[in-house]
Amino acid sequence: MNAVQAGSIHAPRGAGDAGSHAGVTMRAATYRRFGGPEVVRVEEVPKPSPRRDEVLIRVHASTLSAADRRARSRTVPAGMQVLSALALGAFRPRRRILGMDIAGVVEATGPGVSKFRVGDEVVAMLGAKFGGHADYVTVRQDGPITAKPRGMNFAEAVTLVFGGLPAQAFLARAAVEPGRTVLINGASGAVGTAAVQLAKHRGAHVAAVCSGGKSGLLTSLGADRVIDYTAEDFTAGGQTYDVIMDCVGNAPFSRVASSLNPGGALLLVIADLKGMLQAPGNSRRSGKLVTAGDLKLNYTAEDLAALVRLAEDGRYQAVIDRTYPLAEIVQAHRYVDTGVKRGNVIVQVATESPNRGTF
Repeated sequence: MNAVQAGSIHAPRGAGDAGSHAGVTMRAATYRRFGGPEVVRVEEVPKPSPRRDEVLIRVHASTLSAADRRARSRTVPAGMQVLSALALGAFRPRRRILGMDIAGVVEATGPGVSKFRVGDEVVAMLGAKFGGHADYVTVRQDGPITAKPRGMNFAEAVTLVFGGLPAQAFLARAAVEPGRTVLINGASGAVGTAAVQLAKHRGAHVAAVCSGGKSGLLTSLGADRVIDYTAEDFTAGGQTYDVIMDCVGNAPFSRVASSLNPGGALLLVIADLKGMLQAPGNSRRSGKLVTAGDLKLNYTAEDLAALVRLAEDGRYQAVIDRTYPLAEIVQAHRYVDTGVKRGNVIVQVATESPNRGTF
């Protein structure tokens, strides 16, 4: 998974800021230094208040993603250390509250807000501004925020955001159409499970690469073929594809070029600095599209609404591995650190009814 930018989102602000309620606090999972799960703790921090064109959202659920893990530990792809220091902080975290997405309820609106009302149930992408692992967060009304899918609870709804938005954006770059062959490397994660569903929705023949124990999940999501990477190298059998999406970071162009059909596309959701810098040249020389993670992606409300419509039509399933209350955020980080999660790990911030239709 890649950390994505959404420049119009604002995370909770610090004490003394004009945008916070003086003396009013909320719970938040914070970290003040980089490291393992134990650096995260739940504490009271100032509660934000909405500024002009912002809404204040009572967070019900967020995901704890591989991107949160990378931000917490400063474990990034090769060559990205300097860029990550600029984005995350050189010596201590710039953003003390992780969580790149939220599902919740609008509690208050700032002056000038016309798109949302108090009581609206919404989902939103916070991106690299973070802030979702807290009771409240403020979001610009013109940012990537839209109504929560009808028929999904908050935990299910938030799975559309971090996984669905990048999967949708990358597949759009390759113009996936009916009959095309698409391979998803790392198909069992948040982005991968979304990509399998979205590629199948577009009419593609989908091959999913994951460990063998996850084959049932991927088949249920629409994969036509599941490749167990512990037993088979998908590049070694001579099979070729129109599109390869790499959600792991171990399928650079040099490895998969011969597995791409003429005019095919390699979508590098995860890439090191070398892979990102070489992508344009590899595209020109090969005639195959090579596109790497774009840190300037700006998702829109309509991008998110498109996923909501699919969910409401029954064409997008929530994939939830485990759910942890905010009080158990350290245990949640420890589980994500194992690298074995299927789909999404949910941080339940506010109490709601149990999850439905999950895996």
